[in-house]
Amino acid sequence: MMRAQAWPARDDSPKLSFAPMRDEHLDEVADVEGTLYDFPWSRLNFADSLAAGYCCRVLWQDGALAAYAVMMCVLDEAHLLNISVVRGRQRHGLGRCMLDHLVHEARGYGAERMFLEVRPSNVAARAMYDRAGFSPIGRRPGYYPAADGREDAIVMSAELDGWWAR
Repeated sequence: MMRAQAWPARDDSPKLSFAPMRDEHLDEVADVEGTLYDFPWSRLNFADSLAAGYCCRVLWQDGALAAYAVMMCVLDEAHLLNISVVRGRQRHGLGRCMLDHLVHEARGYGAERMFLEVRPSNVAARAMYDRAGFSPIGRRPGYYPAADGREDAIVMSAELDGWWAR
């Protein structure tokens, strides 16, 4: 398991640090998740991810939870299961910062490609993934629960080799 890593920052910029998600973070992570989504992951979903040995990370900004993510790595593939930024801290590059960190982690596990699903209605996330070099490779009909039934998922993937040149 990798140690917490501080993100380089200017003296006047917020201090960012990554750490493995732990049991003591689950209540706060689940509370934040509930503020972000109509159909949030439960505390048990996060606990199960920890128990399964998934790569679960938190991003702290000036000592406060700013983002979290869950990624599963198997052989040469990584699958991003959840990446979320606390409301009020969104649209400041923290999602991309977390994504870059996860790519670094995935490469450490030997992953060469990353996969993810995203809602077509999540325009901000889709734009971030597009800028990061993810390409749509398929669609999962009715994948996500939605207020009016189900919503499809766009399946995206990216090669991790050469990631830092993007």
